[in-house]
Amino acid sequence: MKPEVASGWKMEEQEMQLKVKKDKFTESMYFLANEPSLALYRLQEHVRRSLPELVQHKTDMQGVEEQCQGAIYTVEYACSAVKSMSNSGAYFKNIEGLLRRAISIKDQMSSLQSRRAKRAPLPFQCWMVYSVNNGRKAHSGSCEEKGSDGIRF
Repeated sequence: MKPEVASGWKMEEQEMQLKVKKDKFTESMYFLANEPSLALYRLQEHVRRSLPELVQHKTDMQGVEEQCQGAIYTVEYACSAVKSMSNSGAYFKNIEGLLRRAISIKDQMSSLQSRRAKRAPLPFQCWMVYSVNNGRKAHSGSCEEKGSDGIRF
């Protein structure tokens, strides 16, 4: 082979290697330049597929949260009711004292009535007997024209 052919062949080979390297570099640059858009496309695709499910989960969780808030309110209300019931012992003791007093007063009134019944009847009692018996005297001498206090009726 001639030296000029050998050097020409060598030059062509170097140019060819340079062109291949240049093409690979261009391809790499093109790939790198378009890679973010491909990533964004994949991301958008993922969001489009998963978003309705996420929205449904969020709605479900909001419903569960509302139910939990209602349950918490109910429990807190029940706890305050129990606390107020435990603090109401003093009120029940007060009510018990008032009932005992009312029973005592009723017993006193009953004993007073029984003592008065042994005595002459009161004017309004005679009138009641008279009106119930349609104007006839109930028994002789108990309800006369004068009451026990001397007032005519």
